[in-house]
Amino acid sequence: MRDAKGETAVERERERRRERERKHFITVARAIVSSSLSTSSLPPPSLSLSLSLTHATKPKPNPHKTINQPPNRTVVSVAGNGYVILAASTRLSTGYSILSREATKVCRLSEGVLVANAGFAGDGVTLQKVLKSRAVAYQHAHRRPMPVHAAAQLLGNTLYYKRFFPYYAFCLCAGLDEENKGAVYTYDAVGSHERVGFSCQGSGKDLIQPVLDNQLKSISPLALPAGPWKTTPLPKEEAVDLVKSAFVAAGERDIYTGDSVQIFVLTKEGLSEEVLELKKD
Repeated sequence: MRDAKGETAVERERERRRERERKHFITVARAIVSSSLSTSSLPPPSLSLSLSLTHATKPKPNPHKTINQPPNRTVVSVAGNGYVILAASTRLSTGYSILSREATKVCRLSEGVLVANAGFAGDGVTLQKVLKSRAVAYQHAHRRPMPVHAAAQLLGNTLYYKRFFPYYAFCLCAGLDEENKGAVYTYDAVGSHERVGFSCQGSGKDLIQPVLDNQLKSISPLALPAGPWKTTPLPKEEAVDLVKSAFVAAGERDIYTGDSVQIFVLTKEGLSEEVLELKKD
């Protein structure tokens, strides 16, 4: 039934409930404001709510993300009179997880050119596909295999072309020049390169490079007359033994270097491959 104002009992009860909720909301809001003003160390309710929402919605980091990790593979190259050596470990890993124990990092662009990469595996595979296609195009256009100096320039141009979103590859290019001398070119991520007598890239660089410097360079720059040097004085067999010893030593300290090492030796007679077994753990 309706009263004098035309309202039913249900409508009056609904109105009284709304009034109680409004008074309760005002009381709670005043208590929160007074407590925030009295305690300066506590943030206001809106800020604490936003912080809690931020932490609740923040994505968790991916432990298997590899693009921002340092190079986790090792490659070494040594140039001598009449030969060039390019060696690479076959372990492919990220963090403490071994993804493959037989992952090759070396590709052959032509009869006398080898390229290896020690960085991100995906970028390395993509870069090798690009280089192989351009090497085939060069051979069809010039009717001869690509020489090592042309391959070195091609690799540098390819890396520099992608400088704003670079290939995370860290490459070595090795081959024999026109004088049948070994040539090794070392690169950074954006294509800057130079020809050297030996070089190392990857996670084991800090362990192997000092050994190569000690065994293949002069004891002091004052011991011999200053001059450009492009090859190492060691015979081929001793250089191969030095590379093996360097990888064995690096495998004891570097968790990314292990399983086995592919050792390629390029001479005028052709290309030979040898596999050296390392620790599996």
